[in-house]
Amino acid sequence: MSTAADERLRVLVVDDDASHAEVVAEGLDRVGYSCDVATNGTLGAKKIESDDYDVILTDLRMAGVDGLGIVRRAKEKQPDAKVVVITGFGEVHTAVEAIKLGASHYLLKPVSLAELRTIVDKSAEELLRAREVRELRRQLDEKFGFEGVVGNSPKMLEVLNRLRSYAPTKATVLVLGENGTGKELVAKALHNNSPRKNKPFVALNCTALNENLLDDELFGHEAGAYTGAERMRKGRFEHANGGTMFLDEIGDMPLPLQAKLLRVLENGEVFRIGSNDPIRVDVRLVSATNRDLDAMVADGKFRQDLYYRLKVGTIRLPPLRDRIMDIPLLVEHFRKEFCQKHGKPSIKVHKDFERAMKQYDWPGNVRQLRNLIESAIVQDTDGELTLDDIDSDEPLRQQTGARQFAQGVDQLVGRPMAEVERYYMEKALEMTQNREAAARLLDVGERTLYRKIQEWKEQDEIRAIIAKHSGNLKAAAEQMNISESEFTSRMKKLGIRRDDAEVS
Repeated sequence: MSTAADERLRVLVVDDDASHAEVVAEGLDRVGYSCDVATNGTLGAKKIESDDYDVILTDLRMAGVDGLGIVRRAKEKQPDAKVVVITGFGEVHTAVEAIKLGASHYLLKPVSLAELRTIVDKSAEELLRAREVRELRRQLDEKFGFEGVVGNSPKMLEVLNRLRSYAPTKATVLVLGENGTGKELVAKALHNNSPRKNKPFVALNCTALNENLLDDELFGHEAGAYTGAERMRKGRFEHANGGTMFLDEIGDMPLPLQAKLLRVLENGEVFRIGSNDPIRVDVRLVSATNRDLDAMVADGKFRQDLYYRLKVGTIRLPPLRDRIMDIPLLVEHFRKEFCQKHGKPSIKVHKDFERAMKQYDWPGNVRQLRNLIESAIVQDTDGELTLDDIDSDEPLRQQTGARQFAQGVDQLVGRPMAEVERYYMEKALEMTQNREAAARLLDVGERTLYRKIQEWKEQDEIRAIIAKHSGNLKAAAEQMNISESEFTSRMKKLGIRRDDAEVS
């Protein structure tokens, strides 16, 4: 009768009261669940290790492996499974401990079959909802990105494919790319889509510290190891145990520390400064650089053996200028992110704004684009992102203006001198936003400029009337209540060609 029953979800019943376990299993079987029974905790633990279950029902008080042991084993081996514990009234504190360990519900004895079915149905529905969310995220990742790594261009699809291949493994990964291409984002995506996602992700920039401080940060020190070391301090590798360590700008790591890092990768051991006792660590290493490590190896500035250990997997991030087709996706991604962050209503993106984004060279790559979109959204006042929302001293504004000016000049080749004159005068007005300043810039009188502006208005009006009547000058003249000869005379005076007017 439930979604869970239709899906034939698998249930494991763990109870050392065999007759009670069979009654529970039979009652759940009748409403569509597929049930297995384990008549003690040890057998239940073995079944959890060998088979997959959606819901696990366990009694708390059992000899050998008790209910808390079953909860622990389930969360370790099948973290997505829903665990329901059954306990006596006097053992509520133990049930609360089970909830803290990861159980989703608990029931007090005596339990009616109807109550049990309700709880199992609820657990199954929670499980199915979580699966639907994961599947939706997977589909979105397939189409638009991988945990925030957004892109649909051929080069980014290659990056995403490598991410999917490397993420579930323990392999060390070297991420290459210019500053601002998103190397740390890729490292986080590898971690968040790996079996280590619930363990620490620890990041460290190798250029931010000198050799001694970097050594201390990575490996820690014992009390008294050097002057000022008053107490023991764990290093980043110990903090990252079980998880992922991200070393950014690995190419700037000093050679002595490269040797110590190699030992960690080979032996899984770290030594705190001032200690001869190894400390075992299980850390996956992701490193990144914008430098040419091949050239550094050839020059003796980077250890060859370490280089090969770092690049079991390699991801090369393209600069933004080489993935222009991803810019609309990125703009939309950042628009949503920053509208939500800054409490802005939905803001549209003007086509000229998006066109400018695609025409720019982006020396700062995705980081520069992200910062610019946030700044524009903060400054926007009319609900639409335009170039006016970008600071005038931004290189993008200057480059865009220069490109538009150059394109405009190219379009004037072969046009009448009057059109060239109008183009430059309008550009001067646009730049200065002031008629007096524009007149000074053009070295003409302000009255002359005013007269030209009125002339342009008249030109545009007559062109519009001609276009309205599809080039029929007689009909256009009648609309203005003048003769056709007067109309053509005015056209000639204003420099309007009939073929131009028909195109308007």
